[in-house]
Amino acid sequence: MPFEVTNVERRRDAAAGAPPLLELRNVSKAYGHVSALSGVDITVGAGEVVALVGDNGAGKSTLLKAIAGVHQITSGEILLDGERVEMASPTDAARLGIETVYQDLALCDNLDVTANLYLGRELRVRRIPFLDRVRMEREAAKVISELASTVPNLQKPVSALSGGQRQAIAVARAALWGSKVVLLDEPTAALGVAQTRMVYELVAKMRDRGLGVIVVTHNMADAFATADRIVVLRLGRNAGEFTPQSNTPDQVVAAITGSDTIR
Repeated sequence: MPFEVTNVERRRDAAAGAPPLLELRNVSKAYGHVSALSGVDITVGAGEVVALVGDNGAGKSTLLKAIAGVHQITSGEILLDGERVEMASPTDAARLGIETVYQDLALCDNLDVTANLYLGRELRVRRIPFLDRVRMEREAAKVISELASTVPNLQKPVSALSGGQRQAIAVARAALWGSKVVLLDEPTAALGVAQTRMVYELVAKMRDRGLGVIVVTHNMADAFATADRIVVLRLGRNAGEFTPQSNTPDQVVAAITGSDTIR
């Protein structure tokens, strides 16, 4: 389980002035004659949360899927720890320590919490073709207690849990397997106030563990509550970079809509 070791390394590297954990340089993506991304640059450091915002059609989902290995970029570079990487599939991204939580969460309602955390990555007893349920439950209890303590019972089927608890399980699974970067796609969509607060706490805990986190959101409250930096995309291009400490939601919205360029 690389969970604790890599986080210590991430913090040590960041303190030593290492390159960004994740960097996209001049990334473009075209579908035939249609350009979805044009020369996009973005960096994410270890222990940093970056909110990616923009209007519909701005290129947020395309960029997320390029980092996740779902789409292959047309040109540009993706670097991890300063080294150029090629991702031909989500399997490649996962192997490199990049995990994604999409809006649908990809949970199996009929399975319990432990089974969902290890879905497709089940541990087996050596020399015996049986699942190592004891070890999986032990590791699941550890990560749930550290990241998603609001989930009370690991034996409960996911269908019996609240929306916030389901989101917590999906995020905990990503943090369990994502040793470097976690991508969150609209993590508070359709959640209530209390459940949204739970998501904010989860993001903060991942930051504290030295993970790089990208939060794709339409919600300015989410961006300002969770992010260290806010990157705006408009029409597939970089349209501005802001910090919650120095900028206002109105300034970010102006960059999203393009009104900051109107004189």
